[in-house]
Amino acid sequence: MKACFRRWGGLAASASVFALIATGSVQAQDQRWVQVEAHRDIETALERAELLNQRLGSISGFLLPSNWYALSIGPYESEVDAFTVRRQLRSEGAIPADAFVSNGLDYLEQVFPTDGVERPALTTVPEAAPEPEPEAEALAETPEPEAEADVEIAAIAEPEPEPEPEPEPEPEPEETLREAQANERLLTRDERAEIQTALQWFGHYTMAIDAAFGPGTRRSISAWQDANGHETTGFLTTRQRAELIDGYMGELAALGMQNMRDEMAGISIDLPMAMVEFDRHETPFAHFRAKDDSGVQVLLISQPGTQATLFGLYEIMQTLEIVPLEGARERRQNSFLLTGQNDKLRSHTFAQFRDGAVKGYTLIWPPERDAQMARVLPMMEASFATLPGTLPESAGQPSTVQRAALLAGLSVRRPEFSRSGFYIDATGTVLTQAQAVAQCGRITIDEAYNARVHAIDEALGVAVLKPETPLVPLAFAQFEDRDASLGSEITISGFSFEDMMSRPVLTFGRIEDLRGLAGEDNRLRLSADVRLGDLGGPVFGANGGVIGLLSGAPQDGTRQLPGDVNYAVPAAAIRLFLDGARVSSGTLREDVVMPPEVLTRVAGDLTVLVSCWN
Repeated sequence: MKACFRRWGGLAASASVFALIATGSVQAQDQRWVQVEAHRDIETALERAELLNQRLGSISGFLLPSNWYALSIGPYESEVDAFTVRRQLRSEGAIPADAFVSNGLDYLEQVFPTDGVERPALTTVPEAAPEPEPEAEALAETPEPEAEADVEIAAIAEPEPEPEPEPEPEPEPEETLREAQANERLLTRDERAEIQTALQWFGHYTMAIDAAFGPGTRRSISAWQDANGHETTGFLTTRQRAELIDGYMGELAALGMQNMRDEMAGISIDLPMAMVEFDRHETPFAHFRAKDDSGVQVLLISQPGTQATLFGLYEIMQTLEIVPLEGARERRQNSFLLTGQNDKLRSHTFAQFRDGAVKGYTLIWPPERDAQMARVLPMMEASFATLPGTLPESAGQPSTVQRAALLAGLSVRRPEFSRSGFYIDATGTVLTQAQAVAQCGRITIDEAYNARVHAIDEALGVAVLKPETPLVPLAFAQFEDRDASLGSEITISGFSFEDMMSRPVLTFGRIEDLRGLAGEDNRLRLSADVRLGDLGGPVFGANGGVIGLLSGAPQDGTRQLPGDVNYAVPAAAIRLFLDGARVSSGTLREDVVMPPEVLTRVAGDLTVLVSCWN
């Protein structure tokens, strides 16, 4: 029944449009009619005329010379118009196949619709004749009625009939496939591109906006038609085209997408300004806070710097609470992409290094905005452009915490604890203290790269970590192939203050013994004042080679040892462990000696922060 109703509704609409071709007055020889039925008796003719008029509109009934009654649609100004209507209605099954075009010359008296013609099937009540007006003298002699008489007359007066409501306008007719194809050919290039853009907005079109309607566009149109309850033809009718574009424009207005040109940050980008509003500049970010409890936030990234600045930002951004742990991470030579998601938050960050500046953006939103942000992100990406200038170092309020993320006014996500480690090969393999990775739900290198335990020796107290994505470190350890010397000076590189600093600290000391306090093998006893964050870091000899891994103070529950007594695992024991775990390692050539300034740089490049997350 639903399908039939929709179809007849469309036929009625079609007939209404065709009726617009017709003229409003009878012009005997110049008019044309589409005669659809004829009946012998007037009762049947009028009954059918009422039904057809409700269904098709523009029905007229005429008496024929044969005393039959013709029911026709029209009149139309030309024969071409009449034949067009007949062909259309016959193709839709709305009129009989034997309906024909008539010039109306044999149409006599009009019986439907008409004024003043009595219809046998209907009854009417004639209006009462008006009372004759009284003579002037009679009026003068007649006394004025009392008030009660006025009330009585008003009581017996018939109420005025309420006006009938205006009929609702019939909907515009839906086009046939052929008409939709013909109308599509009249579209301009901009109109065709707008259709592809709208289809892309609703997720049906994924190819380039080229205004060329090939197989990809046809499939996209069919997908949209199917999703919106239309017949899937691959060609939009005029009404469907309006529905698609209106829906696109409506959603666009709800998001309030506008181009924001931040001259101070040197960035131009389209943002959903119905959901965010500018808050403040605080280097390296321009903050756009949530508007009307939308839950959406935007950061524009802008700071002067180098490739190292970009890579440092990549690491720092992953420590922020706005970048959840789960998500894709990709660092390229001159750009990076960070995504994060959990049950409360989503974020997408892009940044690039170009012309001495690091610029980019971060979009943050709650999960319930996923569908909208899936449309906003491509628009932000396509519109992102850099302008001259960057945010100055003085932008925003100063902070007493010495971390770039906190300087930007953002909350930092902290690990349970952090220790040190160091690269031992060119693919980013890391050696660290075994206790640093024990019972950790997640392990990161420099808080940016996820890692897993590849091998561990609990007795020795060392562990090997492999990054989930191979890395290319700037430097990696060269182990000393000679035995360490008593009394020789050493340099320890480590993150003494754990995750509070972005570069390691160098601590100086000397070798006190080649064994432990109780004569243990595989231990170097050092005299150096270190902190917990230094444990797992490399111990360098005088010539710059790695002579061991800092393992910490001896464990003696009954004695309190001096604070500078610490152990290190010697290089020879480490290399045996690595060989057994099939991990390659390098040795320092005998003729190589690193000056202090070179050692300082190398130590900073190969020492990493190993963090434990739970």
